[in-house]
Amino acid sequence: MATAAQRRIKSVSYAKYGYIFILPFFIVYCIFSLWPLIQTFILAFSENGTRTPAIIGLDNFKTILATPSEGDFKALGIHDSFWNGMKNTVIIWVGNFIPQIALSLLLAVWFTDLRVKMPGKGFFKVVMYMPNIITAASVAGLFLSLFGDSQYSVINTLFRSGQEPWKIITSCWGSRILVMFIQVWMWFGNTMIMLMSGIQGINESLFEAAEIDGANSRQTFWRITFPLLKTIMVYTLLTSMIGGLQMFDIPYMLHTGNVVNDYIKTVAVFVYEMFHANFAKPSFGYSGAASVILFIITSILGALVFYVQRDKDAIEKKRKQKEAIKEWKRKQKGGGFSI
Repeated sequence: MATAAQRRIKSVSYAKYGYIFILPFFIVYCIFSLWPLIQTFILAFSENGTRTPAIIGLDNFKTILATPSEGDFKALGIHDSFWNGMKNTVIIWVGNFIPQIALSLLLAVWFTDLRVKMPGKGFFKVVMYMPNIITAASVAGLFLSLFGDSQYSVINTLFRSGQEPWKIITSCWGSRILVMFIQVWMWFGNTMIMLMSGIQGINESLFEAAEIDGANSRQTFWRITFPLLKTIMVYTLLTSMIGGLQMFDIPYMLHTGNVVNDYIKTVAVFVYEMFHANFAKPSFGYSGAASVILFIITSILGALVFYVQRDKDAIEKKRKQKEAIKEWKRKQKGGGFSI
């Protein structure tokens, strides 16, 4: 039988120390994330260009989303610029996500396949991940020197010497494809590492059983690997979608003049330009409203992804359990169990 001292020792709770250790994170989060988010929502409903902005309701959202009258050229320009940014964001994100996930999945399966005996796998993994750790400014500078509109850029020097230089940076699909390629090049290594971790988490006995049964690599992938990667694929889709909708650095810095190319100007670039459009009268309200709209769109798309990828069998099982509990309670009220 335990003594009083032993019972007192067992009753000591160390949970408070855990809260103390995680407290710095919540302090930093509230200062640098939560408060700016709240301030963004406040600015979205506030008047533009005043030191003490007054709440004006949904006027900023109406200017951005609804088509203004023909005489209001400023509102019309803001409206068109936002929807142009939304179109560019979707095009560039879809154009880089599909090849990125395909390439990453192919390499992840290749590197984790025990039947592929390739020396130096670790070296290739590091090399493929390295573009992800290079700063966006350095990457933009590199590709500007390679594909810039100037006659002194690398591609024009090699192929257009003495002729009219190619205008890739200022062209429509040339600039878009270049941004897509940069995004794929920078992020496919990170996606590959995540997919590899998901594949390595699959029970090896499943692959051994498939090999014993005579399944080839293609059958093993479509029947075992791909279905069991559902969770990590959803995570990859969500993180890529959030990052794609907030794409800013590469499209903003990939220009030769002071104006960003309209064909690669994303919503995040629109938010930044509204915030810094005019220092005498900054458009904080439009910038905040566009940020809130982007936040709502991201939340809706994330919820849709979770809804489509939900486990229907688990939901059905939970529904049957609730029905069984209701039936049991009904029998209890009706006078107990029948024998």
